[in-house]
Amino acid sequence: MDAARTMVLTRVIAAPVEVVWQAWTSPEALQRWWGPEGFTCETSHIDLREGGEWVFDMIGPEGTVYPNRHRIRVYAPQERIVYTLDDPTVDRPHAEVEVMFAPVEGGTRVTLAMEFATEAEYQAAKGFGAEKLGYQTLGKLARFVGAGP
Repeated sequence: MDAARTMVLTRVIAAPVEVVWQAWTSPEALQRWWGPEGFTCETSHIDLREGGEWVFDMIGPEGTVYPNRHRIRVYAPQERIVYTLDDPTVDRPHAEVEVMFAPVEGGTRVTLAMEFATEAEYQAAKGFGAEKLGYQTLGKLARFVGAGP
């Protein structure tokens, strides 16, 4: 990954890998916790497997709709997921994302690495607070599995 356009978020969640993986890969669970504080998620299509995709809208607290699609390239159970993130209405990759799940003392280390298509997109994401919003999303995951405030 190109460091000049890659954002890496890491959080240890006080739950076993199996529990965290299940929350991340269960269609019913995923849409209940995915997204930053105040955002909701409405799925139109979900097929969580290698070659599958998840098409959904993130809806901001003010009602703004953000179309999303995750096209899954690698799906290694309880280890990692690699997907292309884009807006399905534009069909141009926004970022390549790798999510890694590693057992550690006290739970599971989740690492989310996002390599943006361009350095300008990376800087724009940083500018609107994508890191903070990403950590909020990981916090919601921790609360969902009963492992965090």
